[in-house]
Amino acid sequence: MATRSMNFKLEEAEIQEMKDVASVFHMTLTELIKNATKDYVNTLKKDPFYRLTANVKEASAEESKEILEEIDGLTDDDLSIVSSERFSV
Repeated sequence: MATRSMNFKLEEAEIQEMKDVASVFHMTLTELIKNATKDYVNTLKKDPFYRLTANVKEASAEESKEILEEIDGLTDDDLSIVSSERFSV
């Protein structure tokens, strides 16, 4: 698996806090950030908005607004997955 590096900026205090937490668990800062990012992305993927729009790559502003209005009106029962089918066109 290929790896790539990226840069991002954080406040110095935030970096030190993460280093302190990582050291307690005998982890590198990279491991801590990778694990935290992976957990956060998995949480976002469970969000109803993501689940309902992930296949819509290029929706207009009007379409996005319509989708969000539909999502806001859904109940927990509406959002539970009863069955799933996959097909190709």
